[in-house]
Amino acid sequence: MYMGYMIVTVITAAIGGLVGKVLQRKINKYLQVPMRSGRTGAEIAKQMLDHYQLYDVRIVEGQGMLTDHYNPQTKTISLSPPIYNGTSVASAAVAAHECGHAVQHAESYAFLQMRSAIVPLVQMSSKAQQFVLMGAFMGAGAGAAIGGTLMIACIAVFSVTALFSFITLPVEFDASNRALAWLDDTGAVQGEEYDGAKDALKWAAMTYVAAALSALIMVLYLVMRFSNRR
Repeated sequence: MYMGYMIVTVITAAIGGLVGKVLQRKINKYLQVPMRSGRTGAEIAKQMLDHYQLYDVRIVEGQGMLTDHYNPQTKTISLSPPIYNGTSVASAAVAAHECGHAVQHAESYAFLQMRSAIVPLVQMSSKAQQFVLMGAFMGAGAGAAIGGTLMIACIAVFSVTALFSFITLPVEFDASNRALAWLDDTGAVQGEEYDGAKDALKWAAMTYVAAALSALIMVLYLVMRFSNRR
């Protein structure tokens, strides 16, 4: 079982790594494409929030690269320095995307609420995964009852992660759609700028698709192992 698990882990890591590299290349490309308006990502975010009358959402400058996120608990949009201060197409796209999450929160978007609701369960499952896997590896040669129980536990904890990944997909795609619609309707980006923003957000979404597929592959592998024991 251990060898099979390692092979699946390597395959899924390779998929995620490949998509991540493409995203990094796309973001770096569009960080070099200035917007004609000259507005920073922080200014774009402020304008979009004002448009939706979300005056209680804060915009702060975070740290690192590709660390941009919206925190629904504190109603805070954290933008990485190149996005917060940048005047590029990537800055506008990412800032508007994070504002899209704030709009989802304000409008009680169903999938966002579902994702938030299962976060505690996901955290518990993530912590349990390594221990359950270790038990499954050690119990692989044990009796059918013990080994089967351990495999069911593995499937359960990894299924929670997979469920979270798939619920995340509509959340991310919807936030990007909201961002692109607002950028287009308000003329914040125009022509090739819009095309660049759309391309950047498409590849950002692909990282979540890769994560969901990787989680699904792992669950299917564990289910196959369980079926072969019977």
